Amino acid sequence: MSSKTTRLTALDYARAWAIFGMIIVNYKLAMEVGDHGAIWLHTIAGLFEGRASALFVVLAGIGVSLMTAKARLSRDQHMIRENRKTLVRRAVFLFIAGTVLLLTGWSADILHYYAVFLLLAAVLITVSDRTLLILTGLVLIVSSSMLILLDYSKGWDSGFHRYADFWTGEGFILNLMFNGYHPLFPWSSFFLIGMWLGRKGWWGGNHRRKLMIYSLSGAVIFELLSYFLIHWTSPWLDADSASYLFTTKPMPPTLLYVCSAACLAVAVITICFYIVERFEKNRLTGWLIWTGQLSLSHYLGHIFIGLGLLEAVGYLNNGHLGFAVAYGCGYFVMAVIFSWAWRKRVKRGPMELLMRKWC
Repeated sequence: MSSKTTRLTALDYARAWAIFGMIIVNYKLAMEVGDHGAIWLHTIAGLFEGRASALFVVLAGIGVSLMTAKARLSRDQHMIRENRKTLVRRAVFLFIAGTVLLLTGWSADILHYYAVFLLLAAVLITVSDRTLLILTGLVLIVSSSMLILLDYSKGWDSGFHRYADFWTGEGFILNLMFNGYHPLFPWSSFFLIGMWLGRKGWWGGNHRRKLMIYSLSGAVIFELLSYFLIHWTSPWLDADSASYLFTTKPMPPTLLYVCSAACLAVAVITICFYIVERFEKNRLTGWLIWTGQLSLSHYLGHIFIGLGLLEAVGYLNNGHLGFAVAYGCGYFVMAVIFSWAWRKRVKRGPMELLMRKWC
């Protein structure tokens, strides 16, 4: 397998695990799981919160950089325009798909945010690596300031499950930019980090090993920093305020959360490169690669099919963590089987084909 092929398939492999994590998190959210269930299961399920979707967005940024690399490096204006048109069309497609999900009542949709990230990418595909890093820093500064200056709970119900003001102009903008599930500030920083990484040839040899060590170390350091800052500031701040400012949970998305989740995403991607390189001929590896290639189809399917089935039989709001995790794992297994059966006959997934026809 060539280095280029390994790079692409490793990213697809990582994307499959991102989808798995998002399924677990979304099913846990949709079934309104509370504090019931074993502590160890809560701990495991909690590991995916804000991490799987961050991995998904970082991978999206890497993918855009790889897709537009030829145009960017050649500075061919025609190719750049065509790449931008493609990104804008895909953004429109994903925004429509996300809006459909929102209209069905799925408030945790990521696709309409993803659409905005693609519009951002269309503007930034020719900027320098340094500019991408500066923009990432600015996004983090602005988002951190917004958490202090604005009311993060505005529009949400008391349990942060439903955004009551979403379909108002002010509510939609506030949700999109600041206090939604994956708002532009700071979630666009994950995408920008992905775009920056996608331009680097750091996925092989010593670069990959260093990237894995640094990113894993960073994730641990930021988690420890969060723990100690919350502990040390509690005597001066109340516990809720300390947690609000220094948590590494995705809501609210603090600076420490973004740093921790970004480091973990990079670590997972580098590990996926090692796995695909080592087990490239393994059947399961191949099936998971195919699953990652159908990620859009599986994202929509796990909501319309997976949650739709539970709603049809009246078991959606069951509140059982064990069932949510088991059902999520079962659905992912079926998604892998579907990917295997589909990809043996068709190169792209159902929704991927539809998007290709659109753009």
